Amino acid sequence: MSNVPGKPKSKHRSGCPVSISLERFGDRWSLLIIRDLMVRGFRTFKEFQESGEGIATNILADRLKKLEAAGIISSEVEETDGRRMNYRLTEKGIDLAPVMLELLIWGARHEQTGAHCALMAKMEESRAAILAEVRRRWQERDSTPLIPKFGDLNLGRT
Repeated sequence: MSNVPGKPKSKHRSGCPVSISLERFGDRWSLLIIRDLMVRGFRTFKEFQESGEGIATNILADRLKKLEAAGIISSEVEETDGRRMNYRLTEKGIDLAPVMLELLIWGARHEQTGAHCALMAKMEESRAAILAEVRRRWQERDSTPLIPKFGDLNLGRT
């Protein structure tokens, strides 16, 4: 996998896939941006900024640039307002869905969180269905939140 065509050659700390992956998306802000794109349906800088996580605008701008440079997200000018950019996960970014789901389940299982127990149990039992729904929403550009708020048990289309 080290000679993937079209990938820029950059110096890594080591050849370990975990280390290289963490270099690309391993800080908390990048993972939260990916989460918001993937399950909350966020698309704009303003939505990320108002997510409730308290990210500073300079950090947000930096992470969006880094995620785009790494090929995890892409940006496009909004059709109705040329001043606004919309962000979207790329194929590389949506491939992080299983990782994000497992982080969500792990955190709810082992830490005190605001996640509703029934929601987490349903997600844990329905991993394949959840991942299929995340991918469907991405393919169809459906920005309906998968998890609008913790405690909403409606995880799919009704």
